[in-house]
Amino acid sequence: MRQLLSPDAIHPAIDAAISTYHRDIVQEAITAVTGNGVVVIGMKYNPFVSKARKALQAAGIPFTYLEYGSYTSQWHKRLALKMWSGWATFPMVFVDQRLVGGYSELQALLNDPKTDLPSLKQS
Repeated sequence: MRQLLSPDAIHPAIDAAISTYHRDIVQEAITAVTGNGVVVIGMKYNPFVSKARKALQAAGIPFTYLEYGSYTSQWHKRLALKMWSGWATFPMVFVDQRLVGGYSELQALLNDPKTDLPSLKQS
């Protein structure tokens, strides 16, 4: 597990700023992840986001897609999602309420017949 600052290492004066940073976007992601089997969080013009979506479509696996800007817009929202998830790149792929990684990790799971994630079973 990645190391996070201890709550004791954060000055109380900035605790609210950290915990509320784009809270609405983080909550939107949490709601999608808890309510859907597969969720892809991405951004416009990112080829790996597009590849992940196409791979799921080709496999006949339904998914929910959330998009936040492009390379030059809405980066603050994407930063909040990175801070929340700990995953530094897009897409962020969630399967059965678990972050599984990005496109490469998704592709590996789709190619693994022994995957233990029910929502990745082809329909």
